[in-house]
Formats: sequence, C-alpha cells, structure tokens
Amino acid sequence: MTVNFQIPEIETDRLRLRLPRADDLDAHVAFRTSDRSKGVGGPFDKASGFIHLAATVGQWQMRGYGRWMVADKHTDAPLGVVGIYHPADWPEPEIGWSIYADAEGKGIAHEAALATRQFAYDTLGWTRIVSLILEDNERSIRLAERMGCRKDGAFTHSVLGKLDIWVHPAPEGLQ
Repeated sequence: MTVNFQIPEIETDRLRLRLPRADDLDAHVAFRTSDRSKGVGGPFDKASGFIHLAATVGQWQMRGYGRWMVADKHTDAPLGVVGIYHPADWPEPEIGWSIYADAEGKGIAHEAALATRQFAYDTLGWTRIVSLILEDNERSIRLAERMGCRKDGAFTHSVLGKLDIWVHPAPEGLQ
C-alpha cells in the first residue's frame, strides 16, 4: 500500500528542505550516535536513528507539518534535519534543528530555521512558534538569539529534563 501525501519542498539560497529518504539514513544515524547529538538528548543507539527519521516523515502525515531533511541545493547531500517538531509530550510546536558535523558553522541551521519560521507564519498562518533548548546547548542558544528569540520560561520533559522556551518574534515583529 502506498500513501500519497505531499511534503512541501522549500529552496533557499543554498539549501533544499525536502522529504527525508532512505539514502539519508547513514548520515542521520552517524549524527544520532555521535556526541554531537547531546544537544537533543543523545547519543542514541543505531536503531533509534531509523525510528527517528521515520518519525520525521510520519509527523507530516499526522499533523500536516514537520521537519525536513536539509540538503545541499546543488549536490543534494544531507546536512541535517530542521523544521517544526511537535511530539505528543511537547507543550507546543517548535522549530528544531540538528545539523550534521560537515555542515556545522556554515549558517545552515540559521538559513533553514528562518525558512521554517516563514513557512509556519505564511503557509500555516501561525502567529507564535518557539524553540525548546537544553540550558547547556550554547550553539542552539546563540542561534535562537541570532533569530531574535527571547527566553520565556521553561518546560520539564520526562526524559530530557529542563528545556528553556525561546519564543520567536511574531510575524509582525519581523522585518
């Protein structure tokens, strides 16, 4: 049985935000099993990489929004996963980002997160979105600040512990 639903693709100057595919799995598992995944509760085992990538696709089907595989616009190489994350135990939808080692420090997360925020506001019609960040995840905190977010409270997750809530500027607050 084939389920036909469309995950919108977004192109930015350097990136393509697209549906994750089976050939992205090795890069995703490498991230999830590495120390780089500490900012999202890792490292995890290899099996969870498949489950996580499958859930990334599945959330689109269940909620009508989700996260994309961020790929290089010219080579289609997978660079990370960015988009709207909203599992059942999350207080509200968030813009989340996980960038693979080879793409770190190049503005990839910023470019993809800005496109995600624009999608949430322009396509979904939302007026609020947040990012939930572990309090010691300095790189993500700096990215949230760069995007104009402000810290506004915290949420305690049963597995991850305390996550700070970073509220993105509302659509009317963007230039």
